[in-house]
Amino acid sequence: MPDLLDDLLSTPTAPTLSARQADPDKDFTRRIEVSGDAAEVTVRGPEGIDPQSTAADVLRAHQLDPAEWEVTGFRSSEWTMANGEPGVSARFSFGRLKVPAVRERPSIDELLNVFDEAPGWVPDSLTGDHTMIVAIGDMQLGKIDGDGPEGTLRRAMHCIDQAVARLDDYRKRFEIEHVHLAWLGDHVEGFVSQGGANVWRTQLTLTEQIRLTRRLMAYAIIKFAPLVSRLTVVAVPGNHGEAVRPGGKGVTRYDDSHDTDALISVSEALTLAGEEFAHVEVYVPDTDELTVTVECSGTVVVHAHGHQWKPGRHFEWWRGQAFDKTSALHTADLLLAAHLHHEFVDTDGPRTFIQIPAMESESTWWRHMKGTRGAPGLIVAITKDGEVPVKEVVR
Repeated sequence: MPDLLDDLLSTPTAPTLSARQADPDKDFTRRIEVSGDAAEVTVRGPEGIDPQSTAADVLRAHQLDPAEWEVTGFRSSEWTMANGEPGVSARFSFGRLKVPAVRERPSIDELLNVFDEAPGWVPDSLTGDHTMIVAIGDMQLGKIDGDGPEGTLRRAMHCIDQAVARLDDYRKRFEIEHVHLAWLGDHVEGFVSQGGANVWRTQLTLTEQIRLTRRLMAYAIIKFAPLVSRLTVVAVPGNHGEAVRPGGKGVTRYDDSHDTDALISVSEALTLAGEEFAHVEVYVPDTDELTVTVECSGTVVVHAHGHQWKPGRHFEWWRGQAFDKTSALHTADLLLAAHLHHEFVDTDGPRTFIQIPAMESESTWWRHMKGTRGAPGLIVAITKDGEVPVKEVVR
């Protein structure tokens, strides 16, 4: 029964990325390299060590469950240690066990109808070494402010279309084979913000807000899927998307979010949609987490909504997270966030922070307080090997 429950509640979380080491050759006792669903562990020590159990300990030390990996290759040799005693050097190749995800069937009939109309994909015709990132956030679908849900919906579709057109433009300068769609939270207005004080100013029901979010996510996937050989899609939780706030303040689990569950529903439709979408990868946060990390053409990209830190404290928060060597932020090159509703780009050495504008047209409360309206849009960025030479707002 526990295994069945785990299968039903499983979500498409991102694969663990290998930790960077300043000089791996000096660490001749234990070494691990992880690439997607493959891992290599090298252990060296006295003749009496148990290489396989030691390799399993290395997996555990990097938050990888040995039960989820199987040995696919093995090589062992003897050597003489510095003290003259015999030693053992062993290298294990591991493969991640493939466990089919079985989830409760969502309401996806309308999604399947949309996918049926999608154009076909021609494999092996698109190559390149760069990634184009398309980052969207703070749609807050359902609220009455500005031009309302219809205006936000039309603008989001227009911006996605413009981003598709940019792909052709940027391919004149960069070889792009990978598009990465980043959904950065607060896609629904929800009914938990300000302790529920936003209820009267929210025109759509919660299910209608979620349905529009799913449709937009599917719309973007359908537009980009035929144009690339790899399409990755990420969603992270925002504060408006929280499913439940007990007492108006608390949370259930940090990953309990309508922002991410909308993408999970889309991913389930993708599994039924055929080979045209087999190259689409979907990722949401792991259990009780708020961030997702994905590798894009050699750049380690971290996604967060942005409500974890105070305005202007993004690098301070990043440094704190990176101090934990087991955290994905320890190896990150690029941090994508939303939440503050305006574009902002900052760098610290080789690291880049990009805060995207909101997709909604305005916050009426903010306009009354500060006098400024929104400047809605999404961000398109080009990246490779940690560098982000292009950052453009698309409106």
